[in-house]
Order: sequence, then structure tokens, then C-alpha cells
Amino acid sequence: MPTGARQHNSSSAGDSLYRQVADKIESLILSGALQAGDRVPSVRRASGQHGVSVATVVQAYVTLEDRGLIEARPKSGFFVRARGRGRVAEPMASRPSRAATMVEVGSLQARVFDAARLPEAVPFGAAYPGEENLPVVKLNRIMAAVARSAGPRGVSYDMPPGCEALRRQLAKLSLDWGTQLSPDAFITTCGGTEALALCLRAVTKPGDVVAVESPSYFGVLQQIEELGLKAIEIPMHPRDGMNLDALESALKVRRVAACLAVPNFNNPLGSLMPDEHKRRLIEILARRDVPLIEDDINGALVHSGLHPRVAQSFDRHGRVMLCGAFSKTIAPGYRVGWVAPGRYYAKVKALKLTSTLATASLPQIAIAEFVANGGYDRHLRALRRNFSEQMRRMSEAISAAFPVEIKVTRPAGGFVLWVELPKHVSALELHERALAERISIAPGPMFSASQGFENFIRINCGHRWSPRLESAIGTLGKLVETLR
Repeated sequence: MPTGARQHNSSSAGDSLYRQVADKIESLILSGALQAGDRVPSVRRASGQHGVSVATVVQAYVTLEDRGLIEARPKSGFFVRARGRGRVAEPMASRPSRAATMVEVGSLQARVFDAARLPEAVPFGAAYPGEENLPVVKLNRIMAAVARSAGPRGVSYDMPPGCEALRRQLAKLSLDWGTQLSPDAFITTCGGTEALALCLRAVTKPGDVVAVESPSYFGVLQQIEELGLKAIEIPMHPRDGMNLDALESALKVRRVAACLAVPNFNNPLGSLMPDEHKRRLIEILARRDVPLIEDDINGALVHSGLHPRVAQSFDRHGRVMLCGAFSKTIAPGYRVGWVAPGRYYAKVKALKLTSTLATASLPQIAIAEFVANGGYDRHLRALRRNFSEQMRRMSEAISAAFPVEIKVTRPAGGFVLWVELPKHVSALELHERALAERISIAPGPMFSASQGFENFIRINCGHRWSPRLESAIGTLGKLVETLR
């Protein structure tokens, strides 16, 4: 199957440049050199000051807006935003155990999902977008039209590799990911969860060790638990992602059957691995012939700029199994995902046949039509803006309502925040007390094979900001105070 990738180093360099400009201005704001209400240098003046193009400065200012540090005023320029008590710090890099661990997160995950199903609960727990952010009307219209025109195809099995029209659209989208895959490289799945499960089953057997991020998405940990695998947790930095030195050290001392990573906007950290780190990740794994299961479900949710490059784009030998889904961007309930499994294509295809046989036909056809007619691109632009704004408001509300010693991540994509609570606050106890107040949260131990992160919680920002959400954050802040 095709695994080649086109290079786009110029765009990577441009991305790095605007981030450098944004970081410099952010440091001026945080140091107090630029204070609330101060006018930020004009785009043209900043272009001269930093020796970059006007377009680069514009992108840097958009990034600073996303970070909640500056705001545009019509016909006046950009100004430093007024803030409450000041911006809270970010969590430090994680420090998980180096031991390979049997995973036990299923029961806790079930409790959180049960809470998320309560219609009266404020939905900070499960990470899914609110329906107000989804193209419900357009998709319903497309689905109705597809159902009328598809005929027998709409009610028949769409056997693996799945809907050809959707695979063609995925091949076109792969250019945005910095790679170039053919329609025949893809197999459609029942959501991203099945894609990850198929990949794990294709390259592991019970008792094997899998390298995972720490913290890591609990759905992945539950798959590892159900397959009888062990997890070795690799430290993560909230901005740059996986500690590759730690990964390399782990591979030297034990046999690892696979590595599972989310380079673009890890859940729950929201970290974004730099391109040079993605290249090194591929090189490290290639030296020991370890397959990489790359989950790019959040890559399309970058808040500004281009879809970040996937690690698979650096792969030349088909070791990367690239997974994704439309659950976080279009329709969680459609359960349409995909995998481009490289050299493991035949094995994954066979496993798909013996697990769920086929992915539902009509949702695949509808999504293919939505992507093909340009609706997906337009929707993504609005969705990115919405998530960026929702995360900014949530972060500010948490900063104002929670104790001063908390720490909060600053993702440049996705829609979740990772919050470090005061040292002695139990996330599990907070979870129970929050449920009593009809508020659902995701406690940190869910995201660790070794049940770590006892004083961390993940907050879903996928719902449009409202007085109800603001009030719930205030209630959470009071509960945290009582647990100190």
C-alpha cells in the first residue's frame, strides 16, 4: 500500500516562525512589559521589528488571540486583553513509572460514561463536541438525499475496505496532512476506537508490551486492558508531546510490540509534537522495527494555521498505521472512522471482516458527499474558531474560580483542557462530589495505566460557552476549595 509522503518543509518553517513571534510577544505580556490595554505594535511595524513577513505577523497575532492574550479592536489594531488574576502556569512534564503495567481502567471509564449520559449533567466529562457545533441540518439533508438515491447500495454490506467514494475523499484530504495516500491505502471502520483496536490486534498478542503516552486517552488504555497487553508509559510534555529520549531508553531494555501515539493534540494534554520530533520518532522505532499506531483524530482541529503534519509522512517502510475518524468534527453518532495500516493492510482487513464485518453504508456515503461538496472545509473553519474561543473562555473561568496554585494546559488544537489541582486534592473524590451537583468531569487516573495523575482532571470544552457552563465551573472551584 502507498506510504509515500511529499515534503513541505517551507510550511513547517513558516509555522515555526509565526510561533516564535507569538512566543516573544507573549513573554512581553507575561513579564509586564506590555500590560492590559496597551496597544500591540501594528502588523507592519512588528514585521520590521521581527524581520518577518506581514503574513507571518498576522498569523502570530491570530495565535495570540487564540491564547487569549490580545484582542482586535475595529479600526484601532490589537490590544493586550484585560485578565483576572493573571495567567496560570502549565503543568510540568509527566513522570510515570518505568515498569510495564497491566491496565485496569474499564470500571472507572464506565462510571464516567454513565454520568455523561445523564441529560441534566453539565458535560465536562466525555470529550465530544456539542451538537450546536456540528452541521446537523446539512448532514440530515445529505443523509435523506443519499437514502433516496442509493437504492440497494444503502442497505447492503459495504465490505472492507469500505466506501470507495469516502476513501477517495480521504486520499485528497491526506495532502493536507503532509502525506499522499491512495484510496486503496484506507480501510473504513466503525469509528476511531475500532481503528485503534484493529491495529493493536494486528501487531500484538496477549502479554506483549505497548508503549503509550502518559497521560493517554483512556479508550486506548481500555483496549490494551481487554487484549491482555501491558503498557509502558512514556513521559509527556504539555507542549511538545512524547519524551523521545525516554522512549528510546525504554526500547533498549525491553521488547515493545508497538508504540501508540497522538502526535497532533494528544488527549488529554493537547500537546503538538514538532515535525523534527515526528521524524525522530519514526527513526527510533524503525531501528527496532516497532510499528507506530498513530491516532490523528484531533489533527483537523488545529485552532489556526494548517493541519499539522502527520508522523506517517516521514515513514518510508509502511510501519505506521495511521488512524482517524469524523467523530470529533462532523458526527460522533455516525461512527465512521478509518485506518491506513501500511504494511499491515492485509491483516487489518481480515480482522475487520471477523469483528464488525462492515461499516454502515449510508453514513459513509453521506460524509463522502459532505467532504466532496466543500461543506467539510467551511465547517472546519467555523469549528476551529468555536473551539478556540470556547477553550479560552473555559481557561479564564477556571483561572478565576479555582485556587491560585492550579495549572492548566494551553493547547493549540482540540477541545480539552488538562487541569492540575492542588497537590492533596483527589480527582476521584472531586468526581463523586461533582456528580452530586450534576456536573460530569473526567478524573486523571483514567488516563494512566498505573492510575497516576491523582490530582488532575480533564475538562471538555466542546460545548458552546453559556451561563450554565460558567456557573458549573464556579461550583467546581468551590468543591476544589473544600477538598484542599
